[in-house]
Amino acid sequence: MTFRLRLPPLIALALAAPLAGCAYNADLGRDQLLIVKDSGLAAQGEKAWAQTLKTGLLSSDPKRNARVQSVGQRVVTAAGLGGRPWDYVVLLDEAPNAFVLPGGHVGVTVGLLDLVDNDDQLAAVIGHEAGHVVAQHAAERYSQTMTSKILLGVAGAAAGTSTDFGRGLKSYGDDASQYLFLLPFSRQHELEADRLGVDYMQRAGYQPRESVVLWRKMQAQGGGAGKPEIASTHPSDASRIAALQAYISSKGW
Repeated sequence: MTFRLRLPPLIALALAAPLAGCAYNADLGRDQLLIVKDSGLAAQGEKAWAQTLKTGLLSSDPKRNARVQSVGQRVVTAAGLGGRPWDYVVLLDEAPNAFVLPGGHVGVTVGLLDLVDNDDQLAAVIGHEAGHVVAQHAAERYSQTMTSKILLGVAGAAAGTSTDFGRGLKSYGDDASQYLFLLPFSRQHELEADRLGVDYMQRAGYQPRESVVLWRKMQAQGGGAGKPEIASTHPSDASRIAALQAYISSKGW
């Protein structure tokens, strides 16, 4: 059975309003809703970096740190982010992970360094994180979240809580915005960052196909098992691998 929801004029107008904040991103080949840019989130990035340095356990292993700095610098330069100083740290955390902050900071865990077979696979992860920066995904995520909250507030106020529609918004609005808007876009962000990451790998002289090998290793670890893709902010490992393979093949790499 299919249900159709007819929106009151005030809500329809509110839904159209955020389009004024759209901007075309040539790296992604699509428009983005940006009510704030990465520069506007710089303070939060610096705060997160300071917190990492203050509370995180950092490795003093010179070889590990030199490896991350060498691979990281090649990748961020290939991503067009090399026009500023970059800081690199190795975190004593066994979970395989990495992050790149817009302010020029890169963190890689020892768990990731132990997982990867070569620098190409390390470059795949750093490239993926750099892709989020270039794509302004943090700013887009913030814009989506804030817009969703505003629209739900406008819709609730217009409908009132005495109507079935108003009660439905109050009960299910947050879940609906999450599953129909926020989570799907988050999965899109991950796949876009994968694509940009292999672009940067190739420009930096690394082998893009090693990104597929890396995600197969992740899949073997069972990191994405047990949660339906529709309820996840990340695509399934199988979806990610298939998308990477298709993109790399289309580029002839």
